[in-house]
Amino acid sequence: MDLAMLVLRVLVGALFVGHGVQKLFGWFGGHGVQGTGAFFESQGMRPGKVMAILAGLSELAGGLLFALGLVTPLGAALLTAVMLVAIWSVHRANGLWITDGGFEYNLVLAAIAFAVTAAGPAAWSLDRAWSIDLAGYGWALAELGAGLAGSLLALGMSWLAARRGQHHGGAAVAGA
Repeated sequence: MDLAMLVLRVLVGALFVGHGVQKLFGWFGGHGVQGTGAFFESQGMRPGKVMAILAGLSELAGGLLFALGLVTPLGAALLTAVMLVAIWSVHRANGLWITDGGFEYNLVLAAIAFAVTAAGPAAWSLDRAWSIDLAGYGWALAELGAGLAGSLLALGMSWLAARRGQHHGGAAVAGA
């Protein structure tokens, strides 16, 4: 069980770190803050650059915490928040199945974050090495709630920015 959880945590966490550095720095074929911000703007996420930075930092920090098994519910909540925003803002209109551009994959990743938090990161983790006991169904429900709250905060910020007219045609309005 310990090896299985280590492989799951490290693989999923490392992939999220990769997505984070794609958004932030353009590494691994990513588009950096500028390109990701422009994409986010096209999906209705405003201000795009700020949302790209928040998503990138959440994936980078959440992925590192998750891979290391350090304060696992916090890392899982950051990852869940990003996945819920992606489901709502990018994939929901396409339905469930990934073959149609749907949210199937994002949902699986959020489920992995929940399951690892519920089961605990296992023996080969920094949580266990430092006697941090944040595992179980209560912690998993808390990470899910925090992820939902984070996603609602990001979506709400975006909605307010659009409503306030901070962006028009993808460019910031002077004085906003």
